[in-house]
Amino acid sequence: MNIKNHLIACSALITILPINAIAAANTSEELATLIERINKLEQEVLSLRSELNSVELEQKDQTKRVVVIEDAAEVDSPIAIKWKGAPEIKGAGGWSVKPRGRVLYDFAYLSSVPSTIDIPGEGFSSEARRLRFGIEGTIPGGFGYKLIADYLDDVSLTDAYISYKDGPLKIIVGQHNTFQGLEELSSSNDTSFIERSAFTDAFGFERRVGLSAAYNVGGFLLEGGVFTDNIDDLDDGNNSFSVDGRVTYATVVDETQIHLGSSVHARDLGEEIDSVRYRKRPLVHSVDTRFINTDQISGAQDELSYGLEAAVIAGRFHVAAETYWAKVNRTELTNPTFFGGSIEAGYFLTQDKREYKEGVFKGVKVNNPIGNGGAGAWQINFRFDRLDLVDAGIVGGEQDAYMASLIWTPVDEVRFLLNYGHLSYSNVLDIVEGAPNDFSVNVIGARTQIGF
Repeated sequence: MNIKNHLIACSALITILPINAIAAANTSEELATLIERINKLEQEVLSLRSELNSVELEQKDQTKRVVVIEDAAEVDSPIAIKWKGAPEIKGAGGWSVKPRGRVLYDFAYLSSVPSTIDIPGEGFSSEARRLRFGIEGTIPGGFGYKLIADYLDDVSLTDAYISYKDGPLKIIVGQHNTFQGLEELSSSNDTSFIERSAFTDAFGFERRVGLSAAYNVGGFLLEGGVFTDNIDDLDDGNNSFSVDGRVTYATVVDETQIHLGSSVHARDLGEEIDSVRYRKRPLVHSVDTRFINTDQISGAQDELSYGLEAAVIAGRFHVAAETYWAKVNRTELTNPTFFGGSIEAGYFLTQDKREYKEGVFKGVKVNNPIGNGGAGAWQINFRFDRLDLVDAGIVGGEQDAYMASLIWTPVDEVRFLLNYGHLSYSNVLDIVEGAPNDFSVNVIGARTQIGF
């Protein structure tokens, strides 16, 4: 019986009891006993009434507090924490902060190197490929920030900028990418192979300090900016600068994602830089030897480069292709133009797909992770990759690579990669001491990574 029912029963009893009790009392002693019992019941009724009032007040106060909390959550929650590979903390008014990082460990085996070549990288090698940590977030008024450093060897800043976003417009000031192409702009956490296409390294793609803007209109993404040099190379004598731009178009047709794009880059080397060099390792980064290498091209004044890109994602299947030309303008010398390009195709063995957003590839969202009793995401990829560094009297060699990869993503943000590459070289006579004009090597590479 609750307090209210108990109170009603006691009140009724007090009302009825005096009449019946007085009528039944035979002596003054019995009457006194009955009066005492009635007084006790009255005290109990008063006590119950007090408890009932307290309970009702407390219930009303709780109701008010629930309403206030719900309203506050809808209007302005002081702190909200979400988990996106790492805790993302959002505060009132537009503030937010999220830790960012990636750890990539590589293992490689280089074989079939001609016996006339003696290099330390032949056989097994390993390295910590990337060790990056930092933060990014937002600031009230549409502003944002990103500060990421690589802690391998010396501390080196990779991204360091402030941004402003207003609807489809985004402006960035600081060190960031210069819109080179699809694979270069996609994170190394999300590429199909342990290294990007050969031309992206050979032609010196890197982050630089500058001012850029991006604008989304319909399916088009327009990006452009003016840049100086990488933050580690800036000094009072380095007055090089570049103008870089990229246009992409993305659309979905019958549930198939289509991406098309092109980019152009014009760089004045300034007064301090008078030569450039293009070269590439044999697929894996832990081998320091470059079998293909132009060496220093003297008399360089500026670079003009441009590229085309395309990609299709249809369910578990994807294909992507890029081409790129790099021209060096020299003083009173012939101007060479070099070429790089690749085409790849990939297929998920599990019910997963390659992700895409705003002109770049994104990490797979595992449909059935091992944490839920699944097998994770399994993907196979094949690629043909060509790099030609021979033109206008410059003989830096040609490389044709035939590659395959197997990727296991057990859960979001964790990947294991196994790569194989057969690399065929021509026009490389003595680029490395003892190298014949034509030969080939085999490379096996493996990577374990976590990125958030």
